Parts: sequence; C-alpha cells; structure tokens
Amino acid sequence: MKRRCGDREIAYDDIEARAPGAPVVLLHPFPFDRRYWAATVASLGPARRVIAVDARGFGESPTAGAFAIADLADELAALLDALGVAAATVVGLSMGGYTALAFAKRHAARLAALVLADTRAAADTPEARRGREDARALIESSGVDAYLDRSLPRLLAPDAPPALLARVRALAETRGEPIIAGLAALCDRPDRTSELAAIRCPTLVIGGARDQVVPIDEMRAMSAAIPGARFVALAGAGHLANLEAPALFDAALVAFLGEQPVAR
Repeated sequence: MKRRCGDREIAYDDIEARAPGAPVVLLHPFPFDRRYWAATVASLGPARRVIAVDARGFGESPTAGAFAIADLADELAALLDALGVAAATVVGLSMGGYTALAFAKRHAARLAALVLADTRAAADTPEARRGREDARALIESSGVDAYLDRSLPRLLAPDAPPALLARVRALAETRGEPIIAGLAALCDRPDRTSELAAIRCPTLVIGGARDQVVPIDEMRAMSAAIPGARFVALAGAGHLANLEAPALFDAALVAFLGEQPVAR
C-alpha cells in the first residue's frame, strides 16, 4: 500500500496485530526494498504490528532525485504520523540502520526501542567513498547488472551457497536511478558516533560474525557506546545476517521485542 505524506508518497506494508503489541518498523538494506523482510515479518507472528517501509526510490516508493539519509528518517516520522503511531521499535539493517540512527537523533521521542543490524555509526572512509564513486561509474558505463554481479557477493559470507546468492539477486533493486541516488546518500551521511551515548531507549545491536562490510568488532564497539545496549553476534553469517542465519537472527529479535512494553 501507499500513503502520501506531505509531498512524498511512501510504499509500505502494515500488518496489524491480532493481539496487543508495540509497532515494529522494518527498514531494509541497500539495494533492496521491503520484500527483503518477508521471512522476518512471518517470524514475528500475530502479536506485533509490523510496518515494513520502502525507502525513497526503492520498491514501490517513487523516485524523486537525490536524497539524504536524514530525509528517510523524516519521511518515516511522517508515515508514523499518518498511521497514528506515536512511537515504535525501529529495526534497521545496513542502510536501514543508518536511517534508524538518524531517526534516533532527529525523532528520539518517537523511538520505543532500537535494533541496529549489520550497520555502523561512522561515516564512510575515503576508501569507501571511492568505492561508491567507482560503483556509480560502473553502473553508468556497464549497467546495473554489472554492479550487482560485483557487489552482491560481498554482502554474504565468503562461502555462501549459490542458491542464497541467487535469492539475494532476485530481491535486489534493478533500476539505475534509485541505486545511484542511494549510493550518493550513503556516501554523504554524517558520522553519528558521537551521538550514540545519547540514545536512551532499549537497544539491540546484532551482526553477522563474518560480515565483510562492517567488521563484527566495529559493531561490538558501537554497542558498547550505547548505554545499556545488548550485543549479539551470529556465527557464520555475513552482512545480510537475517538471510544467512534466519533462525538465530529472528530468535534474538523476538526475545528482545518480548522484553519491551506492549502498549501502543
């Protein structure tokens, strides 16, 4: 479904709880859309209202040129307003985690709890920025398929099976415009390391122990900087940890959610 929020139209799924439960918002990684979370949505069961959101330009959310990660956080707040949700648990993986951290800074009162998965608070290093610029050049010269062929394997553990890579490929965005806009937003995001100590809501940091994008020690350090945060490492999983170790990821998420208040 879609909802107009100000001058933006946002695509999302809203799975209403059949029993009282705090809303849970799922923010997908790059370069995917809300379909990425389908198995996790199913695992959360009927006791939680789950809202899975397409970031600007991805999935069914219309593309509208350049954007910043902070724009995605503000658009999430506008969507929650439109849905009558005062506060929610926000779960963000990779780019979704960057959006969740921006939401924690800009809309802290709307955050009931926070889950940061396979993401980082630091800004891009010069090497990472060059990598994103090279990715844009590859898309412009050789097309999206060439970019996906090069980038998607790194999102999984080095020995991930071909069937899983094929599944990831089937979920990936295939249009050049949103991917290029997303690369620019990722490249230009600010360093939020100094903001971690100000997070006051219950927080879970979870990551794949074999993440090739964000080293597990970096995620452990991020967790340590957030007061009271819990850290979980998933053995054998890479950057897309919930796809590589779904049972472990979902168990950690469900256990964390079960400790949070159920009032809306």
